Amino acid sequence: VLRDDFRQPPGDVVVAAGEPAVLECVPPRGHPEPSVSWKKNGVRVSDKDERLTIRGGKLMVASTQKTDAGVYVCVATNVVGERDSEPAELVVF
Repeated sequence: VLRDDFRQPPGDVVVAAGEPAVLECVPPRGHPEPSVSWKKNGVRVSDKDERLTIRGGKLMVASTQKTDAGVYVCVATNVVGERDSEPAELVVF
């Protein structure tokens, strides 16, 4: 089972360059419990970038750069399939 509605979709975030940013996401209920990943401008976010941490649905950017700005989507995945959240924008000024 994987429901359609995100318990908490990510919201837009505005930060100054160099500041940390957190995009929060609580995935839909599912069985098995869905895992959360993120897409930025349609491309899967890699946590190989040491500034990025994905933990419990949150995407944390340690020290934002201009290049981090963009449209982020929270992706919930389990054996049933995948659901994308509404997009949220990260603005870095």
